[in-house]
Amino acid sequence: MKLISYNYRHTARITSEELVAAASAIKPEIVTLRESLEKKYETDYASCALPGDAELLERVQAVVEAKQRLNPSALVVVGIGGSIVGTQAVLEALYGCYYNEQQPKCKVYFVDTFDTDASYDIYLLVEQLLQEEKTVLVNIVSKSGSTLETQTNSALFVDLVKRYRPLDYKELLVITTDHDSVLWRSAQLDGVVCLEIPKNVGGRFSVLSAVGLFPLGLIGVDLEQLRAGAGTMLTECLHSEVEHNPAALSAALLNLHYYRGAVIHDTFLFSKDLAGLGVWYRQLMAESLGKMYDRSGGLVRVGMLPTVSIGSTDLHSVGQLYLAGPHNRFTTFVTVQKNRSNLVVPIFYNTSTESNFQDVFAGDSSVRDSSVSEQSFKDTALNERSFDDLMNACAQGTMIAYQKQELPFTHSVLPEKSAWYVGQFLQMKMIEILYFGYLLDVNPFDQPQVELYKQEMRKLLDHA
Repeated sequence: MKLISYNYRHTARITSEELVAAASAIKPEIVTLRESLEKKYETDYASCALPGDAELLERVQAVVEAKQRLNPSALVVVGIGGSIVGTQAVLEALYGCYYNEQQPKCKVYFVDTFDTDASYDIYLLVEQLLQEEKTVLVNIVSKSGSTLETQTNSALFVDLVKRYRPLDYKELLVITTDHDSVLWRSAQLDGVVCLEIPKNVGGRFSVLSAVGLFPLGLIGVDLEQLRAGAGTMLTECLHSEVEHNPAALSAALLNLHYYRGAVIHDTFLFSKDLAGLGVWYRQLMAESLGKMYDRSGGLVRVGMLPTVSIGSTDLHSVGQLYLAGPHNRFTTFVTVQKNRSNLVVPIFYNTSTESNFQDVFAGDSSVRDSSVSEQSFKDTALNERSFDDLMNACAQGTMIAYQKQELPFTHSVLPEKSAWYVGQFLQMKMIEILYFGYLLDVNPFDQPQVELYKQEMRKLLDHA
């Protein structure tokens, strides 16, 4: 099977020789990563061991099969940040962002923050299913087991399920957490099924652990293909010849442009279904690389601001800024070669049978923008063209415009939205961030400042 393709040609004044030289600085980290794989989960690089862990897959599949036998109509995944965004991203990439509206056998609801209306809306949907005597599973995901948002929503939804299924509600729960966390110990005492997150696998790197594998497996995602794609990309990203190592090249480009003033990294996805992957990557980059201190404890305050854009939607909102504003951005374009559907534009202009409605498209001067030529509206070039053709032309046109403005970018192409290629994308991006962190000389595995708001929040609650 093919690999995701990466085009690094449009790097704005950076030559191939400069890029390879910059990527070569990553070679010691490549060696470190290789050596860490032999130690499996004992190092900070533990997430890279996930795709090859056969025992993990066996444990998750056993729980999946047991819970599928309950014939669930819905799964509520309670978590926040890395405990939830990767799972949602993969689901939407493979099944579409309107998955629940497609009447699947098992709907999936993600509950994360304290937003009372958002949680209540899901609460009502779940309660309706329970009133209809349908089965609802609750998957609580938290590494520490003490995350306030997760504790709050877990209490809400466990109580709801317990009220309708008081005798067997524990069978409807699955806990995904660190071994011996507060949540783990509580679940073990109550006889609730637990899936372990390896201690050294951080939340934002955990999508290929039980965090993502259980809910995705429950709804039928091919876990073997997801992991195999990730494993294949892992091999590519360990290549010692950096000119053939996509993660090293991408990290080197980001680093070069960061120190040339590109303080923003925009992931520009030409597929709405892939928007969640952009959100997942946003957390991955921001938490991993936004650091106050370097590895030696020196004050540095580094980090690129990760943003997410969707084509062609955002070309009509922020495209003007991107093309005319300051050159402070590096862009990764992501396109899909083959989509699930094949919509074709109907013939909407017929010179012999014009109607008032058709005039809107055909060039009636009273309804069209005077800045657009009449011929462009009467041109039938759109007739019977596929939406794929139009989106591809839109993406290519955008990249040509970027190139003419000397805006640096790379282009990633997924041959299709399958578990194999999504697994590749996830793994490549995780290793890219590790290599970029190495170049920035920061620890990509911690997030100490995230605790600051939690500390202040607890003080407010304690004194309320």
